[in-house]
Amino acid sequence: MLLIRNLSYCYPHTEKPALAGVSLNAERGQILGLLGPNGAGKTTLISHLSGILQVQQGDISIDGVPLAVARHNSPTRIAVAPQEYAFYPMLTVTENLECFAAAGGLGGDRKRQRIGECLAFSQLERFAQIRAERLSGGLKRRLNLAIALLPEPELILLDEPTVGVDPQSRAFLLDAVKTLANNGAAVIYTSHYMEEIEAIANRVIIIDDGKVLRDGTLNELLNDGVAHVRLAVEGVIATQLRVLLGRFGPVESIGEEWRVMLAPGQTPTALLAAVEEAGGRLRHAEFGRNNLEQLFMTLTRRSLRD
Repeated sequence: MLLIRNLSYCYPHTEKPALAGVSLNAERGQILGLLGPNGAGKTTLISHLSGILQVQQGDISIDGVPLAVARHNSPTRIAVAPQEYAFYPMLTVTENLECFAAAGGLGGDRKRQRIGECLAFSQLERFAQIRAERLSGGLKRRLNLAIALLPEPELILLDEPTVGVDPQSRAFLLDAVKTLANNGAAVIYTSHYMEEIEAIANRVIIIDDGKVLRDGTLNELLNDGVAHVRLAVEGVIATQLRVLLGRFGPVESIGEEWRVMLAPGQTPTALLAAVEEAGGRLRHAEFGRNNLEQLFMTLTRRSLRD
């Protein structure tokens, strides 16, 4: 549905581009997880899709039609549920939905139908007459989502939709997003919660410095990782243990545990045998490959971002 090719953008009075040749696609019925540290270019990308920024270089198309033309022909085809609360605090839930439905060109029976459907989908019926400012954080997120869904968009952009919500609300929102994709929408989902992306995304794109670092299914991304062993050992002093583990590959200390990225030809069995021979007692050991957070941290170099 959505095709982006070689999209680049540089803000006025800056030398470094916010986007530098970004290419990606999003398909109907799928959730595209978009990951990147602060300043990676995620907001700039979403701002292009939502019509806030105009294309400087590159191409964006919807079903083969240039984005600007598609938005002009059908302004509500793309919807955004932003990280900020995007409603009027002094209005009730229903009044907010009525306001945004009218702004999206809905009227009459169709307007009433969509308000009822969005209230039901977001499970806000019991709060329909409550002023938005009095809602809990989770309910406010659900109102954000209900407003975005009013015009039945084909492409839905969700920017950090679960920030500051309780576990039950987070689980509800994730299930709701999966339902939207199952019903045929294309969803782009940005989050700093890696476990959310792992739980719902069909494909994952990691960007940094305005460039795409990885693009693929979760299995494709994680199967490219180096096998590692994570273990906790007693009976061997830390300095000696680091030297011992270092024979098998790069070593990282994680609290009271160690993680060894196995070098080619090395096996978990050989590593554990060496620890036992040195007098070590295993408290915990696990073998696997990178999870999404480990891959993300490796690609983005772990440095703090403002």
